[in-house]
Amino acid sequence: MSDLFTIASICWGTGLTILLGALLARFLPSGRKEIIQETIHITIAFGGGVLIAAVAFALVPMGLQALPLWLAILLFFAGSVLFMWVDVRLSCCGGSKAQFMAMLLDFLPEAISLGAVFPYNPRLGLLLALFIGAQNLPEGFNAYRELIAGDTSPRRVLAMMFALSFLGPLAGLLGYLFLQSAQGVVGALMLVAGGGIVYLVFQDIAPLVKMKRHWTPALGASLGFIVGMVGEKLLA
Repeated sequence: MSDLFTIASICWGTGLTILLGALLARFLPSGRKEIIQETIHITIAFGGGVLIAAVAFALVPMGLQALPLWLAILLFFAGSVLFMWVDVRLSCCGGSKAQFMAMLLDFLPEAISLGAVFPYNPRLGLLLALFIGAQNLPEGFNAYRELIAGDTSPRRVLAMMFALSFLGPLAGLLGYLFLQSAQGVVGALMLVAGGGIVYLVFQDIAPLVKMKRHWTPALGASLGFIVGMVGEKLLA
């Protein structure tokens, strides 16, 4: 029972950073429009860098450990094709939700993995939780701005982000209760998610980074990837 409570609490904490990122976006101080826009573009780039780092250092390596190479390649590509289809369907309905989808693709498989590995290696589970929380902060910020760009009210988006934080405990407990001995299933989830993230980053997220006559926003991607490098070293 103590493991169940610990995993649920840790996963909920990592999910709450989504809400924290959304709140930072909601109450971003007003000021010079150009500075605000540059800050937003840097944050989008940072989130994209963290997502790519999550694929490079967490999702794909863990998937490759659990599955043969041919199956890993197939699942990774299938993830890209699947989320290309989802992206096309969303665009036909009047818009893209790339930031939001990428956030969920990143958060849920890693929370499942956290629950699955925690009983065997609590230290690895805690470090993975820190990595997930660090990723969710800029992703919550970017997803909030993406959602309010449509017709969704800020209050409704914040309520949605708070509700999403509870998916963390559910995913973590799923991994703990059912997938401790099914590492192949966890690996498959990670590879499909990784393929979807790579597609979304280069199709929908990276093009939002560039600003005319501004060169600093793209540095956010490097900083985001550095977060992944640090996380990978801590997890090693």
